[in-house]
Amino acid sequence: MVALGLVTASVGTVVDQHAAASDAQRVADDLDEALRPVETTGVRRGTVSFSSGSLETLDREVRVLDSGGTAAVVDANALRFTSADRGATYLAGAVLAHGSGWSRTRSPVTVTADPDVLVVSVPALDGDVARAASGGATYTLRSNVSHDRRNLGRGGYRVAVETEHTEAVRAQFERWNATVTQRDVDGDGVPSVVADFSGARTAYVVVHETEVSVT
Repeated sequence: MVALGLVTASVGTVVDQHAAASDAQRVADDLDEALRPVETTGVRRGTVSFSSGSLETLDREVRVLDSGGTAAVVDANALRFTSADRGATYLAGAVLAHGSGWSRTRSPVTVTADPDVLVVSVPALDGDVARAASGGATYTLRSNVSHDRRNLGRGGYRVAVETEHTEAVRAQFERWNATVTQRDVDGDGVPSVVADFSGARTAYVVVHETEVSVT
């Protein structure tokens, strides 16, 4: 009986882990489709579905740093889904998939750099989302988007993205040949991945103000 109980518990754990992984993948797909602030002006609607888990907004910032300190700060914030040890997070234009001890980007942070220009294009989520379900739920995710562009001038710049899922963002910036470090920029306990794009560029910050709500 003890052995049978252990087998039953083990099977239950595997089933739960599989369900959590499926939910995280589904929500990542949903977020990628529902939130398109870079290409949207005005209202956009999509759906987010999962069998069990929670959806919430988090305070997150994206900074552009120069030789004098902070040239620009954007309250990017994040929309995170978690189920058991799996999850999916929308942050700064990226959808991050994550689990215990790992993370990866399904779609990249919307930063582009060439030898002359740096464009930091940041969806800034504004809204207090807190939803949880057990047994299945489908929510409507509504966004309302407007845009603002700021010219920071020519100089040397670094981009700092605040996230708990540093591995994914670090890997993206390293693929772009940036020099990458990590530090807690504002001392709030959440680290930032800092990408240094060597050389002088004209930098632009494009903020996609995105009001979000879930019903």
